[in-house]
Amino acid sequence: MLPTESQRIWMYRNMLISRYMEERIESIYMEGKKPVFNMANGPIPGEMHLSNGQEPCAVGVCAHLKAEDVVTATHRPHHIAVAKGVDLNKMMAEIFGKKTGLSGGRGGHMHLFDNDVNFACSGIIAQGMGPAVGAALSRKLQKKSGIAISYIGEGAANQGAFHETLNLASVWKLPVIFIIEDNDWGISVAKSTSTAVEKNSIRAASYDMPGIHIEDNCPDKIFSATKEAIERARRGEGPSLIEIKTSRLAGHFMGDAEDYRPKGEKDKLVKEDPIPTYRQKLIDAKVITLDDDLVLVEETQQIVEQAITFARDSEYPQPEEAMLHVFA
Repeated sequence: MLPTESQRIWMYRNMLISRYMEERIESIYMEGKKPVFNMANGPIPGEMHLSNGQEPCAVGVCAHLKAEDVVTATHRPHHIAVAKGVDLNKMMAEIFGKKTGLSGGRGGHMHLFDNDVNFACSGIIAQGMGPAVGAALSRKLQKKSGIAISYIGEGAANQGAFHETLNLASVWKLPVIFIIEDNDWGISVAKSTSTAVEKNSIRAASYDMPGIHIEDNCPDKIFSATKEAIERARRGEGPSLIEIKTSRLAGHFMGDAEDYRPKGEKDKLVKEDPIPTYRQKLIDAKVITLDDDLVLVEETQQIVEQAITFARDSEYPQPEEAMLHVFA
């Protein structure tokens, strides 16, 4: 089942927001880090993991979700946070380490948390899987509506938490869906050299749940393929495992030289960039016109620029506040 025209525009719009936001973050991140790169310098210190290329994985799934649904994401979370509706001003302020951020500037870009839309992420590999299963269990025990979605990378499928949570979710028949974003690279290690199976989706059979593999990095195909898994979870029929073949257009982190990539791989991925590809698809289907696209691009860029201005203008937390909201 294809998404409606309004759903397709929603997906495209959120892909544009995520991509432009990351393009601006990429530029701002390098302020103060030249000519000698020092990760601690500039308005955005620390590591930075960009999700450009993986936007379809977020919008194709989140287009089905409701406010009460819980989403846990990875250390590469921006596209998913945008699609789940995380407050953009507060998210940008958190990335800048400002007092007005989602966690008062304490978490940074890998630890975004927005209780208003039931979103969280973590820099620890596979860490969000347990909390997602816990959220699904709480809803089942309390007979509340809502499901849980746990995003992981393909490298996380080799972690113990992957097998533990899939087993528990199946034993208890929980309304949780595990999404694997397979971008081929776990930092600099190729999936083919780290994983015994070609497709992680086949591992679902070991835990008596459906395993779905989505080969195309296309919002429409992801939307259609995930629809049944989400409806199945809402009907109380248990978990599913979905693996999406996607692409990481940037390095593992800002500053990654990417010398490990085979020659020509990056050029091929750029040619297959899902945003211009989806734009053309919507234009060909007469869902949007060229003029509509110009309006959407301008509108989404204004939203991002407003969030950046909010973040830059916000105050830093005071040193004496460092131990507030911290469990001793």
